[in-house]
Amino acid sequence: MGTISARVPDELEAELDAYLDDENLDRSTAVRKLLSEGLDEWRREQALEQLAAGTITFSKAAEVAGMSVWDFARLAEERDITWVADEHLDGDLEAL
Repeated sequence: MGTISARVPDELEAELDAYLDDENLDRSTAVRKLLSEGLDEWRREQALEQLAAGTITFSKAAEVAGMSVWDFARLAEERDITWVADEHLDGDLEAL
């Protein structure tokens, strides 16, 4: 396991201390938990952005986000991100 050291503003440290008390965690565990949650959120945002831009498929976006396709579909719907292009839908409907 690697070690990360960082300087933080006093206000952020005070918030961290409040979080430690509230969650009853030691500093290292709390920082690992918050870092993990932040990176999870970052992965989801990256996946949503790439999906909206059309640079990855829906299933690949769910994989990037680290989510099931069903959970990712809910997230995309909540964010109002369409993953089916109109031209593909029209072609599929004509084929039927």
